[in-house]
Amino acid sequence: MTIIPPPEPDPAALRHSLSHLRAQHGWSYDQLAAHSGLSRRTLIEIEQGRTIGTLATWHALAHAFGIPLGELLDPLCMGHEPPGLGD
Repeated sequence: MTIIPPPEPDPAALRHSLSHLRAQHGWSYDQLAAHSGLSRRTLIEIEQGRTIGTLATWHALAHAFGIPLGELLDPLCMGHEPPGLGD
């Protein structure tokens, strides 16, 4: 049996999506921090690619934007089909 490893996730697409969502809402870093309970510094570091954040971070962001966590994390699979969709 040949094991094919999954494709690498795309964290750059995830941070670009975060930036786009923030702009779509017209929120500054301070406003997103207030809506999410995260620090301004954390948000800046994620958008600038210095950190990826934790699952709790992305959970807080999903709630701030009012979208399901899975939808927020979808950009990680850009360029490849997520597991289970092609079966």
